[in-house]
Amino acid sequence: MNITENGYTEKGLCEQDLRYFTGSETWYRHSLFRKYLYTDGVQYVAEKGGAYWLIDKIFACQSCLAALAGQEFILWELTLNAEGQGATLSCTDGNCNPLYSEEIHVTDFPLKIIKFYFCNDTLLLPSEY
Repeated sequence: MNITENGYTEKGLCEQDLRYFTGSETWYRHSLFRKYLYTDGVQYVAEKGGAYWLIDKIFACQSCLAALAGQEFILWELTLNAEGQGATLSCTDGNCNPLYSEEIHVTDFPLKIIKFYFCNDTLLLPSEY
């Protein structure tokens, strides 16, 4: 557990907590990529996992990569490397065809793997689909 500045304990990001996100009451609009929205579950991952950078990276790729334009459904996946340093960020279309992959050299993301769906200009957890 992490201790906050106020001395309170902070649970952090746990994989088990993500399964409770089944839909979203709030839709968040990204501050830089105004076209894109994300859900309560993605906000939770960003906040508890210190992963706003991951949302930024996904939306930057969505807006800049021609291979992603016009895709109706994209699966994004961040997988930590077995050595414990770095990760691979990749995405595939709805038929598991690879669209993009990038090595992230340094990360402190707390989960070994996280998946997101991107459809209708919205990023969401699989359980929110």
